[in-house]
Amino acid sequence: MKILIVEDEKSLRESIKKYLDYQGYVCEVADDYASAREKVLSFSYDCVVVDIGLPGGSGFDIVAELKNTVSKSGIIIISAKNALDDKIRGLELGSDDYLTKPFHLSELNARIQAILRRRNFGGDKVIIFNEIKLWPDSRRVTIKEKPVELTEKEYNLLEYLIASKGWLLTKAAIAEHIWGDEYLQAGEYDFIYSHIKNLRKKLLDAGCGDYLKTIYGSGYRFSDV
Repeated sequence: MKILIVEDEKSLRESIKKYLDYQGYVCEVADDYASAREKVLSFSYDCVVVDIGLPGGSGFDIVAELKNTVSKSGIIIISAKNALDDKIRGLELGSDDYLTKPFHLSELNARIQAILRRRNFGGDKVIIFNEIKLWPDSRRVTIKEKPVELTEKEYNLLEYLIASKGWLLTKAAIAEHIWGDEYLQAGEYDFIYSHIKNLRKKLLDAGCGDYLKTIYGSGYRFSDV
């Protein structure tokens, strides 16, 4: 899943990114209002973690931009302030959560996971698609109750496919969500075929149905129809 971290304090920004990278997310960063606005208007994210006080503008305005574009991103506001008015304003604008600095990175991760489960999987801690089960907290996968070993990218790809089941996913969309904007901007997506092929083989070898469909010239669809 893809996260945007909007934070002007370099040490905190880097700490959050390092921690969430280790948790398996694809993380991008912005350190001021202008760069954050450009990113939320140009790319899609599963969750945006945004500080209120930013050089050149307010994190509240970033939240408003996301809502104006009817974004499906989860939103967590972080702030050094513990003011009730700020919390109320953030929630009224459409944010999902509010964290006051300082906070433990494990708590931020737990809140991100809760938002993603709620938005993508109805809040379930176990994701079930026919004989496939995923545990996002531990990144564990079973097929017909038997464990399947996936790489980090293969797990992220499978989770994204299930979250988007039934939808046609272009190679550009997959590259952006699983690998980040640098791959989207490069415009070369041949590497995606290899990851799709490897994931499909592992699923089939484990006795899974062949739900991963190639739509030639367009992309891929994950569906049991």
